[in-house]
Amino acid sequence: MENAQNTSGAESGEKPKILILATEACAYPGANYVSQTHTDYPTNAYIVRVLSPAVFPEEFYLRCFKKGIDGILVMACGHECPYPGAFERLTKRVSAVQEQMKERGMDIRRLRVCAICTVCAKAFLKEVNQMNELLTKLAAG
Repeated sequence: MENAQNTSGAESGEKPKILILATEACAYPGANYVSQTHTDYPTNAYIVRVLSPAVFPEEFYLRCFKKGIDGILVMACGHECPYPGAFERLTKRVSAVQEQMKERGMDIRRLRVCAICTVCAKAFLKEVNQMNELLTKLAAG
């Protein structure tokens, strides 16, 4: 595999692109709740509803960075996941990806796992806004 992108793609002056993998059971309803409360969050965040992010292989994350995604938030159910052992597999996989990111000189804060529940509007907003701020700072140098 070719080296993944080492710096933020937002360096060209664009807003950084944030991919959110939101679990169908917890985080996606949480994101929906944010919309229902008519609360704004960065428009450069793209939400993908997934059954379980544990199914994505390590290469998936590195390819996302290579193709122009600047940051990835994996919003999961945490230890309350309906799939036994999935959260543990997910955190182990993300740790392995972060090790590969270090080897490539990439900032590991660009990939983060967080637990979001169905009514966690404040937590959802905090995570998205923090990632957006981080990526903006990284792009500024």
